[in-house]
This record gives sequence, structure tokens and C-alpha cells, in this order.
Amino acid sequence: MTKLELPPFLVHRAVAAALEEDLGQAGDITTDPIISADATAEAEIVARKPGVIVGQDLAAASFKALDPNAEFVADVADGGKVGAATRIAHVKGNARALLTAERTALNFLGHLSGIATLTAAYVAAVEGTKARIACTRKTTPGLRAFEKYAVRAGGGVNHRFGLYDAVLVKDNHIAAAGGIAQALERLRARSGHLVKVEVEVDTLPQLEEALRFPIDAVLLDNMDIATQQKAVALVDGRVLTEASGGVNLQTVRQIAETGVDLISVGALTHSAPRLDLALEWR
Repeated sequence: MTKLELPPFLVHRAVAAALEEDLGQAGDITTDPIISADATAEAEIVARKPGVIVGQDLAAASFKALDPNAEFVADVADGGKVGAATRIAHVKGNARALLTAERTALNFLGHLSGIATLTAAYVAAVEGTKARIACTRKTTPGLRAFEKYAVRAGGGVNHRFGLYDAVLVKDNHIAAAGGIAQALERLRARSGHLVKVEVEVDTLPQLEEALRFPIDAVLLDNMDIATQQKAVALVDGRVLTEASGGVNLQTVRQIAETGVDLISVGALTHSAPRLDLALEWR
């Protein structure tokens, strides 16, 4: 796997916002009275359940934000798979800083590792087919870059990052414009030549109409398996095909076997259970 990296400025900005949310204006009124300012300590971060680890840079930055001299060593790189009771990192530094930053570090690690772990399960479920598992824009406000990073760490691929980097003409756009033709004619009059265009279709007649225009992909929305198979045959490789709707771990294999190129799964980011991690004092 290519080494995964997060832009440092995004990491530091997110960590600063998370710590500000937790510390407020008064600071840690539990830790500070109990622990002396010059006390040092060591701790380990342990995965209590199997999973794919993501968020080590965010965890390290959480501790270093409160103790610039803290030593954080990741035993597992982002994207690495671990079993239960596995140490994934250890940290040494100011005891107050370790205790105060603990929850912020674990929140990032647990949430992102949960997304990567669920993504890996979907990727495994479609192994042997050509389908790739993609995320959506159903992300936590402010955390989209990190959640999409976690999807990549789990073996999935990213859909568009926002409304600014690709066109997706959805059913409400079509209804508001008065039809697929009207929507696409207006788009092509305004869109740059490098902008990718995808159109959501619910029926085969809609698909036939969309294919009469210079588009790049079609989103087959909530189609049953038989209709998806017909849609893939109708497209015949002219554009990318993406299946969406009704996707879960029990249905994803059957969807993949229709021959679609992509399967988008909102649950990767909006419903992934966090991976159970703990900070254990040494």
C-alpha cells in the first residue's frame, strides 16, 4: 500500500479545535489539581478489538499540542490491520498533557479506525469482482478530509470531496430543471472541459436519455439486481457505472456481480462503529 499521509495543517487545525472544545476557558479542572505540573508518565494505546488503524498523526498531534516535547511512537502505520489486545502506539511526556489529551487522541483514532475497518469489510465482500467501494458526502461536518482518508486506508476509494470538484446531477436537479436534457444542456454550457459529470438515473429510459449526452458516469440509484444488470449491459463500458442505495454487507456482493464499476456506501462514514481503543498507563 502507498504510504498514507494527512496534510499537517489540517491535522493541527482539527486537533486545536477539538482541544478547545474539550478544555473551554477553564482547562482540565480534574487533572490539574491532582497531578503536579512537572510529573512525567508513559502510556500505551491498545486496540481492544481487531481492526484497521487510522489517525496516528492526529493522536500524536493531540499530545504534542499540550506537551511539545512529548514522544509519540506509532507501532502500527495508518492502514495497518491489528488483532485484539494489540499495542498500536506508545507515548511519553508530561503526565498532565497525556491525561488531558487522552480523549481527543482516542476520539480521532477510534472514529477513523472504525471507518477504515468497516470499509475493509466491504472491500473484502466484493473481492474478485471489478467493483470498487466508494464513500459519499455523508460525512461529519468538519471531518470530511479525515473520514475520506480513513476510507482510503481501508481499501476504498473517494467519491467527490464536495460540490466544487465534480458534477453529480441528482433526481432533484432533474426535477427542478424540467428533465435530464434540460439539466445537461445547461451544465455543458457552463462547465469547464476538465469537470467530470455524473448523472443519477432511476430507470432504464432515464439511462438511455442520459447516455445521449457527453457524460462520464451514471449513478444507478436504488435499482433492483435485474435492472442493474440490464443497465450495465446498456452502458456497455461507455461510461463508469456506480450503484447506490440498498447497499449493506449482505447485499454488496450481489450488487458487485452485476458488473458495476463502483458501489457507493454512505454507511462507511455515517454509521461506522468506532474501534474500541484504550490508553493504558504504564
